[in-house]
Amino acid sequence: MVTFIDNIAKISLPTPFAVGDVNVYLIKGDVLTLIDAGIKTKDAWESFTYQLSQLGYTPDDIKQVILTHHHPDHVGLLEWMPDDLKIFGHRYCAPYLCRDQDFFKVHDQFYFNLFHEFGLQGDYTSMLRKWKSPLKLSANRSLTNVIAEGDRIEGFEDWIVLETLGHAQSHLSFYREKDGALLAGDHVLATISSNPLLEPPLSSQAERPKPQLQYNASLKKLFDYDISIAFTGHGNEVKNVHSLVERRLQRQQDRAMQVREMIKAEPLTTFDICQKLFPAVYQKELGLTLSETTAQLDYLLSIDAAEKKFNEDGIAYFTAK
Repeated sequence: MVTFIDNIAKISLPTPFAVGDVNVYLIKGDVLTLIDAGIKTKDAWESFTYQLSQLGYTPDDIKQVILTHHHPDHVGLLEWMPDDLKIFGHRYCAPYLCRDQDFFKVHDQFYFNLFHEFGLQGDYTSMLRKWKSPLKLSANRSLTNVIAEGDRIEGFEDWIVLETLGHAQSHLSFYREKDGALLAGDHVLATISSNPLLEPPLSSQAERPKPQLQYNASLKKLFDYDISIAFTGHGNEVKNVHSLVERRLQRQQDRAMQVREMIKAEPLTTFDICQKLFPAVYQKELGLTLSETTAQLDYLLSIDAAEKKFNEDGIAYFTAK
């Protein structure tokens, strides 16, 4: 049975994704606060309302929702929650919640350009449709409040906002200094590494974000905090956060060196490397696998262990240095 421990109640909700259940957290304080909102499915809503009832609440009792990031499995049920709800999140969440025509124009062109640079062949429109299909399980709402690094939220003052970009361009975590608790979202997960996903910049004129480099910096940032426990977006809590971070960083370095070995023999495109890394799943999970491949290439370029050149058609090839 779901219950409060130190004013935090973990509510696990089903998703249709391979990652499994997503965790949202009800925080009891001066203002009843929900961290994240699950995915927009009937099963998730029924599970959410049932578990709320075990805690003695209904959705109408929740006064504010604070988002760790904008991905559909963390925001979807906002669609069915009260209209007067306060919704807090990183500024990058706003276009993904509204998703107007201008958003999709910029969003789609970003990925079309990437597909060409990566050397993909085939119907880009079909590929993109599959890539963004999870958005149908997101919410159509608006942020009421934008929050950023160092902010404190009324009714949630014990917690300070930490910007932890990488897995998402909107990712925030929340730290409670008095006991070292961290509401980590998908920044730190117990048994799997968070995939730094390829996402457009906020401005169409800005350079493509490099999520792996952001993610590494955000992981190292946690060394500055005395964290007793991290409440995660998926799976179990993490108690030895700093040692887990060290393992994640080392594993990422090892994966990058594996990619470097591939490009020692011959120049390869991002898509060439993706197929070699993920031969069994790249077609089914194109977004995840291309993001992971790009992550390692961005890292190799950042440490001057690889070189990137474009051919006359604008397709990028990578070689080892």
